Amino acid sequence: MNKNVTMKNIADALGVSTVTVSKALSDKDGVGEPLRRTIKRKADEMGYSYAASKAKGAQDGSKFNIGVIVASNYVDPDSYAFYLKMYHYIVLALKKINYSGIMEIITNEMRDNLILPVVAVDKKVDGIIVLGQFSTAYVQKVKDTGIPLVLLDFYDGELEADSVVTDNVYGAYALTEYCINMGHRKIAFVGSIHATASILDRYLGYYRALLTHHIPLRDDYVVEDRDENCLFRKEIKLPEDLPTAFVCNCDELAYLLMEQLRKKGLRVPEDISVVGFDNYTFIDYFTYRKLTTVAVNVEVMADEAVMLLIHHIEEGAPSNIRKVINGTLLIRDSVKKIDS
Repeated sequence: MNKNVTMKNIADALGVSTVTVSKALSDKDGVGEPLRRTIKRKADEMGYSYAASKAKGAQDGSKFNIGVIVASNYVDPDSYAFYLKMYHYIVLALKKINYSGIMEIITNEMRDNLILPVVAVDKKVDGIIVLGQFSTAYVQKVKDTGIPLVLLDFYDGELEADSVVTDNVYGAYALTEYCINMGHRKIAFVGSIHATASILDRYLGYYRALLTHHIPLRDDYVVEDRDENCLFRKEIKLPEDLPTAFVCNCDELAYLLMEQLRKKGLRVPEDISVVGFDNYTFIDYFTYRKLTTVAVNVEVMADEAVMLLIHHIEEGAPSNIRKVINGTLLIRDSVKKIDS
């Protein structure tokens, strides 16, 4: 075997993905026979030995399980649990390549005391997808086990790790600019900007839109939405001088804010406009139907995370890249056009 030849070399030579090469050489489903023969022939030509050692159940120790770890606050029973939707697509992406997904919820105690997930301690998995932001210290603790990992829906500049995120900056920019084009100048951002990288990036997109249109940033128009445990506050502290539009960092928050405004006798969009982010369809139907938002392409994000992780598993090292997946602005009925 030519030890310098990798699956990526074979993939590049044939213009296919590393995952396709891996599936073909291990005789997994999902690759047509003509392509499988072509890939095996190219592997033989390049001196790559694949034999049965890559097949499921072989003696290389592969378990064909992927761990998905998520912080407890992201799947809180009282929330709409956007990450459960993300996990759904991860499992579907893994199924395509004959892998299984094992979710483990990481409690506050585990995070605070740097207690490893069970899947990492017992080596039950070949790789780990870290779903949603954790502290650098916690991710490093998991990374130190030597199990390949990928960060999904966040990134960490202090870590050498692959990551997949949605285009938070441009998405929030597009939402804010839409409000501006509808005549709004008093626009607030709702989100605790130090809670997660995603919220911070969405704030930066909001701020960029204000700068582009020469609208001053007001400190009282940057509104906190999370408590010390990164859970939604029971009530958002609204500015005394109410804006005409709120840019919320996610749809769930937008729904909670709209309910709070309704209880105060304010209508959306007749009295105040509200936009969200995520296109999270499991909220109240009538709210969802009219909420202007950015649709996050959860399915593509999950697919990309799985492909990066399998590449890491097969090649033995992360590619150390950040994939940014575009979202789509969905204009509905939650923003009123006003005279600026």
